[in-house]
Amino acid sequence: MASYTPPVEDMVFLLSEVFDFDGRMAELPGFEEINSELAATVLEEAGKFAAGVLEPLNRSGDEEGSRLIDGKVVTPKGFKEAYRAFADAGWCGLSGDPEYGGQGLPRTLQILTDEMVSSANLSFGLFPGLTRGAVEAIGHHASDELKATYLPKMISGEWTGAMALTESNAGTDLGLLTTRAEPQGDGSYHITGTKIFISSGEQDFGGNIIHLVLARLPDAPKGVKGISLFLVPKFLVNADGSLGARNPMGPGALEHKMGIHAQPTCVMNYDGATGWLVGEPNRGLAAMFTMMNAERLFVGIEGLGVGEAACQKATAYAKERLQGRSLDGARPLVPIIEHPDVRKMLLTGRVLCDGARALSVWTALQMDKAGRHPDKAERLAADGFVALLTPVVKAAFTDFGFETAVISQQVFGGHGYIREWGMEQFVRDARITQIYEGTNGVQAMDLAGRKLPMEGGELAPRFFAAIKADLEAAKGVAGAETIVAETAKALIRLENATAYLLARTADPAEAGAAATDYLRLFALTALGWCWTKMAVAALTGTDRAPALARKPALAEFFAARILPQTLALEASVLAGPKTLMALEADVI
Repeated sequence: MASYTPPVEDMVFLLSEVFDFDGRMAELPGFEEINSELAATVLEEAGKFAAGVLEPLNRSGDEEGSRLIDGKVVTPKGFKEAYRAFADAGWCGLSGDPEYGGQGLPRTLQILTDEMVSSANLSFGLFPGLTRGAVEAIGHHASDELKATYLPKMISGEWTGAMALTESNAGTDLGLLTTRAEPQGDGSYHITGTKIFISSGEQDFGGNIIHLVLARLPDAPKGVKGISLFLVPKFLVNADGSLGARNPMGPGALEHKMGIHAQPTCVMNYDGATGWLVGEPNRGLAAMFTMMNAERLFVGIEGLGVGEAACQKATAYAKERLQGRSLDGARPLVPIIEHPDVRKMLLTGRVLCDGARALSVWTALQMDKAGRHPDKAERLAADGFVALLTPVVKAAFTDFGFETAVISQQVFGGHGYIREWGMEQFVRDARITQIYEGTNGVQAMDLAGRKLPMEGGELAPRFFAAIKADLEAAKGVAGAETIVAETAKALIRLENATAYLLARTADPAEAGAAATDYLRLFALTALGWCWTKMAVAALTGTDRAPALARKPALAEFFAARILPQTLALEASVLAGPKTLMALEADVI
């Protein structure tokens, strides 16, 4: 079984040749000294850690799983040591705020590092990933005192984080949650209730675990307008920063899951645990969505990471596995990569992964711009793009990752169904990414129902204008004609579907019926744009490395074999809700 190879060469190509990383960083105060050469060094080291330390624990961690013994979580062999090595090397604080001990590097490098960690070991990556999301929420909404107490050790990785939203009766509809928060008169609250599906809710790495818990105050209004957010640590913290008494909270059980077995997903009981309010009373969702949006982007990258690892292993296997005659019949036994259908599967996974990576880099650059650009208008414009693309990255990338894992497993034939080859783990692990942090259907509804009307309906057209500008500039590049033409056609379909939905915002059934098809149409068109940019960069640049020289051919494949899906997707959107809602519920 081939080992995972971090795609650093492709990442650096995107930064240096496709998206002008150096020029973009030069515009952002505090990032002027950051360039693609530094980025390459960081990514090389991150890749070495992912491939050398984390991947060897992936299968063994899946087989052993996390266990709950006498009320304590025991993670698989090697995880504790790997986490400490990860934290000691500074990876937990890569993009963290320097005021609290972080390195303050761009989100772009963080997202690319997250991809490699997810490729190597998805279960492991949730520990630092969820901690970073909790840091985001605390950093944006908590008091200065809470920030000073908790952020330095969370950013360093000494302490970890978790988010506790879901209850057995309250999944997507958080307005139904019943966990209670009783004020104690000293600024603290006692939190009582049970949460389910709490990833990283408990571990055996040592240190503290900081839970962000949604709960209701005694006088809170019903529904989502009565939810508050509380910081609830596993251990109370003494005035000198040392750990004090154990808070009355803990795991009642571990969820028995389809995948990510090494990740301890807990049923958490809070039995009057002491916590502190984060943000304003009854406005917990606003604070939690700071964390949720960060996590949704992270989960999209998880999907990409699993797809990349699966695609790599399937490609290596297809080059070695001998079966069937050559197409001309001259050779009785050839590597299966010579068979057209196998090629189709491998190339499909490759173009989805490479295209998604390119779109993730562009999105991350917008995040960096939104956080640091000196011009407020530029910051707001970039922030709008991030909001627009967050549901696309989360839903489309995880769909693509799962689909790539499945077709990569198919390349292995019967061996793909056997545990020892590792492919069935990719399928099982990837499946959760389409579900948690808001199901992909919810993400599609967010895009079609909430994001399209933003900026008076001009947000999506502003994104389309950026695509049009690049397509126009690429028209004269020899070798890029097909991807330019087919992406332009897909964009017309996307614009038609967008206009259709914007004209029907008063009818929620329209957005509901169209949402998932519209999001995929949006994503494939955006990937066509990215493939145009990659093809142009490869055709006109000076870097002739073999891995990059293949880009134009891959772009041709994407244009011929993937973009035609946009025809059917547009038709589905324009079909409206009639056929979906025609039958009464009791006869379906």
